Amino acid sequence: MVRKKKKTKAKSKGNLSRIASFTAQSISSAYSSYKKNQEQKKIEEIKLRKLEENNKLVKEKKELRSREDQLKKDLDKLKSKEEDFKNKERELKLKEEKLKSENERLIKREEDQTLFNKELRSKEKELKLREEEQNRKDIDLKVREEEQKNKELRDQRRKYKAIKAMKEEEERKKKVEYIKIKEWEEKFDKEQKMREEEERSREEKLRRRELENLRKLELEEKEVKEELTNRLKTFSIDKTTKN
Repeated sequence: MVRKKKKTKAKSKGNLSRIASFTAQSISSAYSSYKKNQEQKKIEEIKLRKLEENNKLVKEKKELRSREDQLKKDLDKLKSKEEDFKNKERELKLKEEKLKSENERLIKREEDQTLFNKELRSKEKELKLREEEQNRKDIDLKVREEEQKNKELRDQRRKYKAIKAMKEEEERKKKVEYIKIKEWEEKFDKEQKMREEEERSREEKLRRRELENLRKLELEEKEVKEELTNRLKTFSIDKTTKN
């Protein structure tokens, strides 16, 4: 874009220079041609005057003066045109200088714009690098967060498994304890029944023993009574006999 502008400006400047040069050359050529034509006319007039000098001298002088006046006027006009041309040339020069100044200003502006664009690209590149760095940090943070979440999930699963295992172990222990208690209760009941049976058996034995002892006592008492009775009888008989 900058090169195209430079080429356009250079081309415009060259066109203006060519136009100015062409205009100056055209005016100079026209003036030169005009002078040559006038000179040629003068020569022809001189020749005519020489041919008609005797009878046309006064008339030619008048015509010559008239033509000289006209030539003077033409020269004045030509000078005026030349002055106009010089003024236009000065104006053109001023315009060229202004255009040159404007071109220089535009070039300076383009250079400033180029420098600004360069700085802008540098800042954009720096910003892009920062964004990429921030994106990498965000990705790293996201990865770490994901890893932390996965770790927490693994920990939770581990804890859940451990708690589940503990609960299962407690349930198993409770079942084992329950079974042991049940077995102990059954054993206790069995032993209690056995003790009760043994107690009943001992009581039965004791009752039997007591009954036997009572029978023995009764027998002994009976025997003792019988013996006493017999003794009393014997004593009575003996006493009676003695008397």
